[in-house]
Amino acid sequence: MRIAYITTYQGPTLLKRRPIIRNRSLSNTVKIELIASLLRANSHEVEVISQGEVVDNQFKFYPAFSETQRFDSKIPVYYSSALPIRRINGFWSSFRTLQLLKARYRAAPFDLVIIFNLKEPQVTCAKYALRRLRLPVVLEYEDDRFVNVVGRGEDHNFLSEYRNQACKSLLEVVSGCIGVSPYLLSQLPENVPKMLLRGVVGDDLSRASQGMTEARLNRILFSGTHIASNGIANLIAAWRVAPIPGWELHITGQGQLTNDLRQMVENVPGVFFHGLVSRPELVELMSSAKICINPHAVSQTPGMVFAFKIIEYLAAGAHCVTTPMGKLEPELEAGITYMPDNAPETIAATLKRVIECRDYEHVAQMAAQDAYGTAAVSRTLGKFLDQVVKQTARKSLGQESAESQVAC
Repeated sequence: MRIAYITTYQGPTLLKRRPIIRNRSLSNTVKIELIASLLRANSHEVEVISQGEVVDNQFKFYPAFSETQRFDSKIPVYYSSALPIRRINGFWSSFRTLQLLKARYRAAPFDLVIIFNLKEPQVTCAKYALRRLRLPVVLEYEDDRFVNVVGRGEDHNFLSEYRNQACKSLLEVVSGCIGVSPYLLSQLPENVPKMLLRGVVGDDLSRASQGMTEARLNRILFSGTHIASNGIANLIAAWRVAPIPGWELHITGQGQLTNDLRQMVENVPGVFFHGLVSRPELVELMSSAKICINPHAVSQTPGMVFAFKIIEYLAAGAHCVTTPMGKLEPELEAGITYMPDNAPETIAATLKRVIECRDYEHVAQMAAQDAYGTAAVSRTLGKFLDQVVKQTARKSLGQESAESQVAC
């Protein structure tokens, strides 16, 4: 099949050409790359289409372009133009991303569309693909559209209500859904094909983590985008008050808080601030750490979001310390210690207990790799897409038959 993967992908060329630090998502970028690569490995032709969103308002036009530093030479990435002017930005992104989808369809028709989350450009393209192109549309659902990161609803106004209704109506008609949690999947009708996909473990991580049990260091690792909800400032505050002798805290990533966080770790012993690192460097850090931590803000709705990096942490063979993000399978939870919240004192006390009790020796490496390694995900994804295409074909045949009977 020829697949349009309409995402919020942010490749290296986009980073150079547009100011996207404030809205950059490192984990989403990695996951999109892995899934697109698996689709291509299953003999599908994939094109990634992204709005390359700029969220900082400014009077500047950013032209459309294609990614020159592809993560896979056979997978092209196209970015729509951006015009980040207040009250114009959202409409422009939706309109130009749709125009890009139309142009790529005219060049060579698609057989299926996958949209990544429910941002306006993705919703606009999905509705067009369903209604005008009559293509099956699969939603890859990573973040609950109807609440914020801590599970609270948005302030209600006409525009937010209109957008929510547009998303809810789309959930009723999509052809299938790939979700990171049962809670998100439950937002769709029962008859819609569904696939639970908490993460994807790259082959590079699986290889690097083999045989590392005895070679692991007294290292605690945080990896992720530097935004408030990810709790990095609280983690640093916890370490400043209660550093653990003989252990190191390593922080990677980038984001709008990076400069503030760098200042926080100045003259703090045992903290190593790496900033944005390459994929091989990150894999080496994850594979050598005894503990990886996810101090995310606790949601009032457990399961509305799930951190992709938790699966990577577990698959790397590290013990994962995290705030709750919905119930996991017991074999995965064997490698996890939960914190009730991400207050600095809670983080400090949890890390101290995990180290003193040697709970970091409890890991779920094989369980994570068996469930979410590339071979397992590739098989499940292939079966899921086959189900989506067959069910869509049956519905289409039924509609044509009904229309034929009415015409007679």
